Amino acid sequence: MELTHGMERFTVAQRITMMVNRYEVRTLDDGGRPGALLAVAQQKRAAFKEQVTFYADEARSTPLFSFRARQRLDVGATYDVLDAGGRPIGLFRKNFGASLLRSTWHLEAAGVQATGSERNVGVALGRRIWEMTPVLEAFPSPFRFHFDFVDRAGQTVLASERLPSLRDTYLVTVPGARLDGRVAAAMAVALDALQSR
Repeated sequence: MELTHGMERFTVAQRITMMVNRYEVRTLDDGGRPGALLAVAQQKRAAFKEQVTFYADEARSTPLFSFRARQRLDVGATYDVLDAGGRPIGLFRKNFGASLLRSTWHLEAAGVQATGSERNVGVALGRRIWEMTPVLEAFPSPFRFHFDFVDRAGQTVLASERLPSLRDTYLVTVPGARLDGRVAAAMAVALDALQSR
């Protein structure tokens, strides 16, 4: 099974290791539980120019797709989503001004232009207060944030919902499978990996 058009639901789960953050992208079984592995993503920490590569399995010998920043250390950077051959298949960027109140991203891919923001303003504000409080920021945030991406017609093209779990785990939904699954997975990982930037 591949992450391309046709996939409407999958999960993204973070695994923290010493030098990198890793993410597992998995199918969902009939009971809504994580199933077969679709991709493994790896993000180097403290990189000057952000890049995350998705691989076919844990051996990380076969790259499937990736996303990388066009600029270095820029809070409003544009990220290109690239296929295994390095060809662009989509892009996303954070709207820094709008994100001061509620994190907002713009997403583009074949036939899709959408804007995504945190679903709940109260949760967005609570999370910001938690992250700015020195005593609390060392602890995992209790706030579960959800993002909805809608096109110009107001139709949802992507939703990422944080599930209750010890590690960051997200249910990703692509209604009607309108968005390339690789772009959806890249955006879902970026929402976790780049959220505090």
